[in-house]
Order: sequence, then structure tokens, then C-alpha cells
Amino acid sequence: MYAMNKHNALIICYLLISFSIKAQTSISADDLFKNARSAAFEEKNYDKAKQFAYEALQISPSYSDIEIFLGRLCTWNKQYDSARYHFSKVLNTDSANKDASIAYTDLEYWNDNFAEALRVCNLALNIDSSSEELLLRKVKILNAEKNYKEASIVIDKLLKINKSNPAAIALANKLRDARAVNKVSVSYDHSSFNKQFDKPWQFANISYSRLTKRGTIIARINYANRFNTNGVQGEVDAYPHISKTFYSYINFGYSEDVGVFPKFRGGFSLYANLPKSFEAEIGMRYLYFTSPTSIYTTYIGKYYKNFLFGARTYITPSNSSVSQSYSLSARYYLKGADDYIGLTAGSGISPDDNNQNIQIGNKLNKLSSKKISANFDHTFLKRNIISLSASLINQEYQPSLKGNQVDTSIGLSHRF
Repeated sequence: MYAMNKHNALIICYLLISFSIKAQTSISADDLFKNARSAAFEEKNYDKAKQFAYEALQISPSYSDIEIFLGRLCTWNKQYDSARYHFSKVLNTDSANKDASIAYTDLEYWNDNFAEALRVCNLALNIDSSSEELLLRKVKILNAEKNYKEASIVIDKLLKINKSNPAAIALANKLRDARAVNKVSVSYDHSSFNKQFDKPWQFANISYSRLTKRGTIIARINYANRFNTNGVQGEVDAYPHISKTFYSYINFGYSEDVGVFPKFRGGFSLYANLPKSFEAEIGMRYLYFTSPTSIYTTYIGKYYKNFLFGARTYITPSNSSVSQSYSLSARYYLKGADDYIGLTAGSGISPDDNNQNIQIGNKLNKLSSKKISANFDHTFLKRNIISLSASLINQEYQPSLKGNQVDTSIGLSHRF
């Protein structure tokens, strides 16, 4: 009896010790999930992350966040069927799980399965019709399908829900030329000088743009009166679409009236739509008066709530020196992409400013120039846009001699 009691006591003691050791060494599903995220995001070890995630699901089989995380890991590893399995598993249990719908929509969108991406997104919007994340994804899908009319309706709905959504403002800005296939524009600029020239400069243009499957093409005729001389220039702009992230800008212009315009002008830029509502550009411009001038440009922009902030520089290398110009800009969107107030300040002369680039390539470009300008664009009667701007330029037109220049302009555009 004593031996039996002693034996039982030893068994009980062993079990208590084993339970104590197991309790000290056991790990929760949350801990494993944390380890999985660390392995994925910090170590970039997706296989290790998946192992932790599977172990966590053994402890908590209905842990939907881990299931979605596994789906995203499979997406990044291009294991698309496995990713669909994980997302569907969550949605079959909980059709209102927005994170699963977003992840599933992203998977199909990134792989150009637009019809399936739209199906998944619409199912989720049937449950939560005011979700900004889902509405934004629907706009991207419709834009990729070139269904610009419906995309515009959805983006307008999103901006009514939150007019300060930076990603929505950025996308609305990209959609502005896609809302109608054609656009006709006219504008007039007037420049007056207090010292540099006796008579004002005048500049006017008319343009026609057409949206194609490859991007937007713009044909433009420019007229100017400068130095008591008239001149005409023809230009063509193109914005070819490259991918979801990249698009480009191509320009060519020609004029027989050298002095009022450059004989040739050209340009190329590569644009990128970056994460976190950033955008960037790198490119070059070419002007030929009596000799060629090449200018290089970079730009970075950031959408924040209703604002777009930007910084740009132009660099003009030569044999003796390098000319530089800089500008900082801010734009506040009042509602749509064509309704905003803008302010720009900078130094130097921009080759993209048709009213001023005549001064590039001569000695005036080596002298200092400072500029501040304000502009206002407003949509009226749905498809019409009025543009107003005013600028003050303080320019050194001869060494140690400075004068002021005031520019005012008005433009009208009609989409159809």
C-alpha cells in the first residue's frame, strides 16, 4: 500500500512538472502570427513566415487574419491558386470580411484579371457601399478596362464621401483627360514690362486633344507677337500609356519664325505613379534657335488630403557653366480634378513655359529671374473648364539691371 502510494505520488509529480514545462514553453497563435509577420517583413523569408502561420492556424483554425496573411504571402510568391484558396476560405465563412475582399481584389487586379477583380470588389461593395478602399480599387479596375465613364462616376462618389482622400484625388487627376474622348482648348496670355521692353508680348493658342487606346494625343497651334514681330508654331504632344505605374510624355514643335519661337522644340519624360500618393518625373527638353540647347528636368509630387505639393528643377548644361531653375508648387482641389487653386514660386526660366522659353539659349538665361504665380481652374456646365492665372516675374535683363514682368492669361476648354 505504501509502495502504491509512493508510485502514484511519483506519477502525479511527473505530470505536474511536465505540465509546468509545457505551460512555460507553449506559444500562442498571436505570438506565432507576430513571428510570421516579422519573418515576412523584416527578414523577407516568406517560407519561414508561412511555417509560423500554419502553426498558428493549427492552434486557432478560424483565425481569419492569419488566413488572409497566408493568402498575401502566396500572392507575393506567385502561388495564385493557393492565395485564392485562402481568401475564398475566409469569405465563404464571413462574406463581410473587407480585408479578405481587398486582398482578393488586389490579387486579380495585379494579374490583369479585371473581370474577376471587379466581381470580387462588387460583392464586397454590396455589403459596404461606402468603403473608400473598395471604391478606390473599383475605379482602378474600371480605369484599366478603359471604362472611363463609370470610373468617373465611382470616383465622384468616393470624393463625396471623403473629398480629402489623397489617393482618390490623385486618381481623379489622372482620369480628367479620360472623361471625354475629345477636348478643344483656347487660351490667351498677355505680358507687360516696366523696363525691359516698350511693348507687351502676346501669346495665344488653340489645341485639340484626342484620347486613344495608347494614350492622349494633342495637336496645338501657337501664335505670338514679340519684339514687334508675329510668329506661328505648330506642336504635337503625346502621353503614351506604358503600364499601371508608368506613362510618358513626348513633344515636338516647329516654327519658321525663329526669334519669336524656337525653330525646333522637343521633349520626353517618363512619369511614375508611386506608392503613398507620390508621383515622379524624369525627362529632357530640346530647343533649337540658331544652335541646340538641351535641358534636363526632374519632378516629385505628393498628394496629401486635398493638396498636391510638387518640386521641380531644370538643369541646362553648357561648356562654360550649368544653368538651373527651380520651382515649388502647391495645389488645393476644391472638388474635382479640374477645380483647384494653385500657387507656384521659383527661380529661372522653364522650357515648358511657351511664353518665356524664347529667352533660353541666350545670355538672358544666365541672369537671375524670380517668379511667383497663381492659377485657378473651374469646371462649369459639366464639360467646360475656365482657367485663369497671373504671374509676377522679377528678371535681371542686363547685369545688375532688373525689371518686372506681369503675365495674365485666360483659357477655355470643352470636353466632348
